[in-house]
Amino acid sequence: MARTLSHRRVIIVGSGQSGLAVAAALKAQGLEPQRDFAVIDAAPQGHRSWANRWHSMVLLSDARHSALPAFPFPGDQSRYPRADEMLDYLASVEAELGVRTAWGVQAQEVTQIGVGFTLHLSTSSGDIQTRNVVCATGAATVPRIPAWSRTMLVPGLVLHSSEYEYPAQIPPGSVLIVGGGNSGVQLAEELCSSHDVTLSSRTRRRYRAREQYASAAGPMVPWLSRVRRPEPVFGDHSRLPPGIVRAPAVVDAGGASVTFADGSQMEPTSVILATGYAPGDSWLPEQPSHKLPRTKTNVPGLFVAGMPSHSVRGADTITGAWRDALTIAHQITDRP
Repeated sequence: MARTLSHRRVIIVGSGQSGLAVAAALKAQGLEPQRDFAVIDAAPQGHRSWANRWHSMVLLSDARHSALPAFPFPGDQSRYPRADEMLDYLASVEAELGVRTAWGVQAQEVTQIGVGFTLHLSTSSGDIQTRNVVCATGAATVPRIPAWSRTMLVPGLVLHSSEYEYPAQIPPGSVLIVGGGNSGVQLAEELCSSHDVTLSSRTRRRYRAREQYASAAGPMVPWLSRVRRPEPVFGDHSRLPPGIVRAPAVVDAGGASVTFADGSQMEPTSVILATGYAPGDSWLPEQPSHKLPRTKTNVPGLFVAGMPSHSVRGADTITGAWRDALTIAHQITDRP
């Protein structure tokens, strides 16, 4: 597999929304999939990250703002697509572009060969030589699991939100949801009609209408206060439904008990960790502490798409990923 991929002008690592955005932008610049660029993905065939979302999950953006240019989302443009619809949409974009993703190929390391224009990409299927590598593995790839959760022994379940599927999966009784972001709030709202729900969060978040997601997604640092604000909670209302109990952040746990920041304790039947994800960029070389130009790294020919840490706020939305993709496509075609 690696030998057949070598000497492609570009290797895109990741076939999610960021990877396919880059593929679409490269094709618009005249590069052809398989001939000029190839896409690899560590997941089993077709198993993009959207496959690991609960059954009732819907996108925070409507269909109109959840699609790449020239590839409209099918159906009512004002609706909020489900996660499985997004999975089908990305598969259709992949087919329309003519991309044949090499599945089950995990990027492990990328280095520059000498002082030339060739990069060496080590993968689980062998080594690849190429001129450009684009990391498009996503800003939300690896579940973040708090260390204290590993010591918990509860009557029910302790699981990350990536493992949650539907309410009947959770045993009857009290449920502690850890994390007050959009995932935590959505899960609390879904479970509150069947379980006693407590929602633990570090800070209260602002509520914003769903229609504002495209412009307000992601944390921000106001230029005046310079105090970082977490991403707002997007929804059709400005408060939690009655019956959901608020709690401060969890600071410790042991056995069946958790301890909150105010010293209070709780013995939940089950715990759901809506504690977010880390990006899938651990295979990238260490980057300098100072901010580099958007999408660039300190290795010539190595780019990053769809990650706010290497771009700007909102880069992990499909609109932001497309902006990154256009920038990268122009940089690649301008390189010698």
